[in-house]
Amino acid sequence: MHFAFSWSQYGVLSVLLAAGLLSFSSCGPNYVFDAKKEISESGWAYADPVSFSFNIEDTAKIYHLWLEVGHTPAYANQNLYTRIQTVFPDGNKLSEVVSLELADKSGQWLGKCSGQDCVLKVPLQMGTYFNQIGEYTLEMEQYMRRDSLKEVRDIRFMVEDTDTKR
Repeated sequence: MHFAFSWSQYGVLSVLLAAGLLSFSSCGPNYVFDAKKEISESGWAYADPVSFSFNIEDTAKIYHLWLEVGHTPAYANQNLYTRIQTVFPDGNKLSEVVSLELADKSGQWLGKCSGQDCVLKVPLQMGTYFNQIGEYTLEMEQYMRRDSLKEVRDIRFMVEDTDTKR
C-alpha cells in the first residue's frame, strides 16, 4: 500500500496540531503561586511546619486556594488534621484547625494512587479575596495524635487566579 502526501496536507496538519495544543494549554488553571514542599524521610513532626509565602498585588481579584497532599497508601488514617496559620502583610495572624479528608468511610483513597504514591488535591478556600496588598505566609502544622507522620511525603499549595473580580 502506498500513501502520497503533499506539502499542503502537512501544512494543514501542522496548523490543526498547533491550534489543538494552544487550546489545551490555555484551558488549565492560572496559578499565581504554586510551590511544593517535600517532607523529610524521618516524617512530618509537630516541630516542622511547612511554610509558603506569596504576594498579592490586587485586592479586587477572586482566588481559589488549593492544597495537594502526597502520601503513601500505608497512611493509617482517613484524614489529616492540620493547623493552618495565615500571616497577613500587616503582621496579623489567623489560625484554624482543618481536617483534610484523604479517604472515604470505607477506606478508599479519594486521590489518585499509583504504586506507593497517592496525591489528593483539596480545595482549601474557594472564591476568596485578600484585603491587603503584600506578602502573605501560610504555615501548616500537622495536628495528629502522633508526632511523626512518615507516610506524608509532600504538601503543595496553589493560589489560582479565577479571572474574576469582586
